[in-house]
Amino acid sequence: MPKEHKIQIIPLGGLGEIGKNMTVIRYDNQMIVIDAGLAFPEDEMLGIDIVIPDYSYLLEHRDMVQGILVTHGHEDHIGALPYLLKDLDVPVFATRLTLGLIQAKLKEANIENINATVVRPRDTIKLGNFKVEFISVNHSIPDAVALAIHTPLGTIVHTGDFKVDHTPVMGDRIDIHKFAELGDKGVLCLMSDSTNVERPGFTMSERSVGYMFEDAFKAAKDRIIIASFATNVHRLQQVITAAHKTNRKVAVVGRSMINTITIAAELGYIEIPEGTLVDVDEIVNLPGSQACILTTGSQGEPMSALTRMAMSDHRRIEIQPGDTVIISANPIPGNEKSVSRTIDLLFKLGANVIYESFQGMHVSGHGSQEELKLMLNMVRPQYFIPVHGEYRMLIKHARLAEQLGIARENTFVADNGTIIEFTRHGASIAGKVQAGKVLIDGLGVGDVGNIVLRDRKQLSQDGILIVVMTISRTTGAVVAGPDVVTRGFVYVRESETMLEEAKEKVRQTMAKLKENNVTEWAVLKGQVRETLSKHFYEKTRRRPMILPIIQEVE
Repeated sequence: MPKEHKIQIIPLGGLGEIGKNMTVIRYDNQMIVIDAGLAFPEDEMLGIDIVIPDYSYLLEHRDMVQGILVTHGHEDHIGALPYLLKDLDVPVFATRLTLGLIQAKLKEANIENINATVVRPRDTIKLGNFKVEFISVNHSIPDAVALAIHTPLGTIVHTGDFKVDHTPVMGDRIDIHKFAELGDKGVLCLMSDSTNVERPGFTMSERSVGYMFEDAFKAAKDRIIIASFATNVHRLQQVITAAHKTNRKVAVVGRSMINTITIAAELGYIEIPEGTLVDVDEIVNLPGSQACILTTGSQGEPMSALTRMAMSDHRRIEIQPGDTVIISANPIPGNEKSVSRTIDLLFKLGANVIYESFQGMHVSGHGSQEELKLMLNMVRPQYFIPVHGEYRMLIKHARLAEQLGIARENTFVADNGTIIEFTRHGASIAGKVQAGKVLIDGLGVGDVGNIVLRDRKQLSQDGILIVVMTISRTTGAVVAGPDVVTRGFVYVRESETMLEEAKEKVRQTMAKLKENNVTEWAVLKGQVRETLSKHFYEKTRRRPMILPIIQEVE
């Protein structure tokens, strides 16, 4: 009996969450990877810098991987590439700007000479049994593409992040004709962006923000400071255009934004009129009515330029009464508190702060319900997988598809690691592969797990207490100590009595263990830890981390 061919779609990230997008498409013994992004750590991930997908499945099948296809240059789609390409030597395919941003990231990570190919919308490449077409879409960064992946069993369409913008700031419009053409020929499965599925109607055109900028620039009598996402190239262009029209110079603050503008300008994706861009030192000395500062920090990130300005902690720029601060972004879920805090601090310093999208200073780069319906109606897939969204978004997108006539049993709301398998006979869930979070802490990749995070949480909540003592190797008696050092638990001066009681309890515990001829260090430490934990809980209702240190002498 001949072997039955099958296609597997395996999301390794991006489902049930916003960020760390990564999807594997497998046909028999060949695979392609779509995107490799990062996510920002949740509040309880103390000390963690970023989170990337667990791609151990790819490493286990490294010989099968034909290439990585990147839809656009945002961090949640390219941020994991420096880690993945260290472990996996495979070709990367991306548009010019996307590849420019990827190469800048790889350079920082000291990765050179990768096998990279520039592609353009409507290009087709062949990777093993896969034929991949790149399709132009609108997003908040130029050069974003969707993918049509043609396989012997049918075509899979992955939208990437998209919206329908009929008047984009620059670049191509969404290639509606191509999507409709694919729909006419027949599409096996559609994977579509779910970010804005909860929003009715259409997403406004990016160009509308430009008009609002111009009005705000004309109205402002003093300096203008604008915070936006560093990679929102269209937004950066509109700020520069509005500044030029109102005779203001622009200074850029924040490393990531300087990098993006440098790369985008070199590649021709941002037009900067001569003399518009100046150094920060120059902008500080200009009259307020001629100055505009473009900065990072739209999400209230602790170390970002805007946050440091709000806290009066920035080396070069001080917020002055009369400054107009425009936050041209919506808070990402989870960042609301830090954004609100930054806004409050800016108001305290006398700035006029313009925020929230209803003031017209921000539009999303993702399609709302009507655009998602349009995509479904153009492509008319046999099967549907909502992607790029938290779980409730995936569910709502599935319901939307059902309203448009896609049978419920033909829609898969999956988790990361789920294998969705297609054969000539139909589609089904065919198990799971390893998928999850890899935590990056400084230079450490994946070396911080749940136990370390649990310890960090305990340290952050109740502090640490270290008990140091010296015992005689021959007699087992305590010859020095116990001494107690504490950090983040209690104020020592006010708790001397309690700490003296603790020392006495340790002495009693050690004497009892000596009587019973217990010499095992692990047992000694365990008993001391247990005694102190009980004592401090009774006295304070807190459980500090207790670290006994025992030294031996002759």
